[in-house]
Amino acid sequence: MGIPVKLEVFEGPLDLLLHLIEKNKVNIYDIPIVMITEQYMEYINAMETKNLDIMSEFLVMAATLLKIKSKMLLPKDEVEEEEEEDPRQELVERLLEYKMYKYISFELKDKQMDASRILFKPPTIPEEIKDFKEEVKIEDLLSGLSLAKLHSIFESVLKRQVDKIDPIRSKYGDIKKEEVSLTDRMIFIEEYAMLHKTFLFRKLLEASMSKIQVIITFLGVLELMKVGKLKIEQEHIFDDIFITYVNNPKKEQEARENDIVYE
Repeated sequence: MGIPVKLEVFEGPLDLLLHLIEKNKVNIYDIPIVMITEQYMEYINAMETKNLDIMSEFLVMAATLLKIKSKMLLPKDEVEEEEEEDPRQELVERLLEYKMYKYISFELKDKQMDASRILFKPPTIPEEIKDFKEEVKIEDLLSGLSLAKLHSIFESVLKRQVDKIDPIRSKYGDIKKEEVSLTDRMIFIEEYAMLHKTFLFRKLLEASMSKIQVIITFLGVLELMKVGKLKIEQEHIFDDIFITYVNNPKKEQEARENDIVYE
């Protein structure tokens, strides 16, 4: 039973193969080569053209399909089955490439049809008036203008400028990174301690302007305590902290070591 198709419907053997694959709803990566070959040969037998060029293209593809069919029907050795490539692979790649170009041609054809519906009108303005600009008289522009109207316009412009200001973000101001050096702060604390000898920690913090400076000041005091340049005293919890500058850390350490009471 022949397939009721005509040669003019297809542009070549690949077009026919693609039609058969889509008609049978099979996976292009797993072509049932026996069934597709049989349908393809039925179409070849039903062809009524005498054009040898067209017939030769379809016959070459028929020979290719028969060759693939014979390879797939022949028994294979286990070793050859692992190493040999699928005989349909080359045909699948050709079909995919043809399908891509076919769909691209459809897109281009649609664009061509859309472009044919677009009409362009050439400019028809005479050269004499193309660059003409109407003269504006100042008297006409200022006619009916008064100080009250100018004031109203000025207020409306100012109001538009105010409306553009975000009432929340405009109060943020500029956020700048504050550079505070621990080394510089330690030098300041040591100079302050040398000047005042004994002082309250609270007084030292009063010279700090921001939260980060308070933190760096606290770290600086700890570092100077570590090297023995400051001595901290506090009688009770939450009392004021007294800081004493140690003039000679080594002598102070020796004095503490000699002031040992043996019971």
